[in-house]
Amino acid sequence: MANQPIGVFDSGLGGLTAVKELLNVLPNEDITYFGDTSRVPYGTRSKETIVKYAMQDINFLLKNNVKMVIAACGTVSSVAVDVGKIVNVPFTGVVKPTCLSAVKATKNGKIGVIGTSATIRSKSYHREIQRIDEKIEVIEQDCPLFVPLVESGFIERNDEIVKLTVSRYLKELKDRQVDTLILGCTHYPILKEAIKDFMGTNVTLVDSGRETALFAADLLANNGLLNESKEAGTCKFFVSDRPDGFASVADIFLNDKISHNVEQIDIEKY
Repeated sequence: MANQPIGVFDSGLGGLTAVKELLNVLPNEDITYFGDTSRVPYGTRSKETIVKYAMQDINFLLKNNVKMVIAACGTVSSVAVDVGKIVNVPFTGVVKPTCLSAVKATKNGKIGVIGTSATIRSKSYHREIQRIDEKIEVIEQDCPLFVPLVESGFIERNDEIVKLTVSRYLKELKDRQVDTLILGCTHYPILKEAIKDFMGTNVTLVDSGRETALFAADLLANNGLLNESKEAGTCKFFVSDRPDGFASVADIFLNDKISHNVEQIDIEKY
């Protein structure tokens, strides 16, 4: 089973930031990624719809014999919190690993959280942070335009649209002097430089993709599931909409040409 791939899913492209980190942390592991590009975004959907979509995504990955499932989606990790309980392989979302890192990082006890509207409404990060340390002040802000910005290719730190959007969403967090900011959606690290420019160098940005990759490595090791092969792992990419659109934008996330590795599937069958 250790030679089977890690399964990763997201509502669209954002989970590729987690894949990129997995490739850095676990270079020998094979990865099977599913991006639900025909139904993105999840962040504006009802809880019932998000749970339904998450279960279909997981079922697809399990049919592909993955040894672990990572919900590289802040919305699923926040809203469909129980889906991992019915999976018969190790499972993690992004909330717990990210909150653990943020609590360790803060010096003044003020942590900011940015995410999709559904993520922020769920209060998942707020609850998890205060479960770890109830004295920490948590300031949350939804940023609904960040995902379409990234998926439309508006990512440069000096782009006026990017700068105005970042300023609009993050002003209160800056005014309230958070010293740690959770990027609670895996799309958001693509805007990291613009966010850093606005928040200042004294604010620690916590990348949910990075923290989840490190957590996944520990989880695999604890379950005796690390791939001990000396060969570099391979990636397979699946989407629910046209592969060409996925591949062109995915270059932004992975800095690699992957068009020949992308396959479209009918997620409704799962």
